[in-house]
Amino acid sequence: MQIRYAIPPSEVPGATPDALRERFLLQDLFEPGRVTLTYSLEDRMVVGGAVPTKDPLELPNPEQLAADFFAQRREIGVLNVGGEGRISVDGESYSVPNLDMLYIGRGAESVSFASSDATTPAKFYIVSTPAHKAYPTTPAPKSAANRVDLGSDETANRRTIFQYIHEEGVRSCQLVMGYTQLYAGSVWNTMPAHTHLRRNEVYMYFGVPEGQAVFHFMGEPSNTRHLVMRDGEAVISPSWSIHAGAGTSNYNFCWAMGGENQRFTDMDPVPMESLR
Repeated sequence: MQIRYAIPPSEVPGATPDALRERFLLQDLFEPGRVTLTYSLEDRMVVGGAVPTKDPLELPNPEQLAADFFAQRREIGVLNVGGEGRISVDGESYSVPNLDMLYIGRGAESVSFASSDATTPAKFYIVSTPAHKAYPTTPAPKSAANRVDLGSDETANRRTIFQYIHEEGVRSCQLVMGYTQLYAGSVWNTMPAHTHLRRNEVYMYFGVPEGQAVFHFMGEPSNTRHLVMRDGEAVISPSWSIHAGAGTSNYNFCWAMGGENQRFTDMDPVPMESLR
């Protein structure tokens, strides 16, 4: 498991593009036949991926967690962005098709991932936050997600937000998770931008066509920087940073938050004229 330390905003203005990528960008999340994990000290989130092929993959218990098993003090959200798959939690098997999610509560001792067809494997995106209370493991199908339509064609940001794990949906201790889909001809996400001092966020871009890219904007509002991102890559967004992007085509992104509260609307708006 990789470790990413918390970074103050003062380190960003003078950082080279390579230094920014090393600190905030998560690549190679989805490697066939492997589980990959990164531990970010921004609100102690663990982010990773699992791509089972012929054989199931067990969720490991990295020594850095100093736990008897991975979810001893943690909860987990898993979104499938690949082929049909299944997740086994303490012996109970859950079907998780494409764009469905599974919430795994604190205390789950055994978690494994499997694909229904090794030729079109599942691609499980994993986000975990510390949890002080146990909520039950719960399937979160896309059909039951709360849908919010935003933006317009005129501003190139027509998009639909699907909220899975949130206060009025699948319950969790602190994890909030879902994904946003942009429509053809729309490229901007989360603009006008915002920050939220009370929560850390991670974006994972997916459905980015081959040969296309997303320009992810980050940093303090008065001193923004950008990262060029491709399909299946994630970016850590500290509480002091904006998090917005524009693609060379439409795309999707999974957002996940952890921190002081679970209110999706708890954000500090940044006026367009303040961005620099």
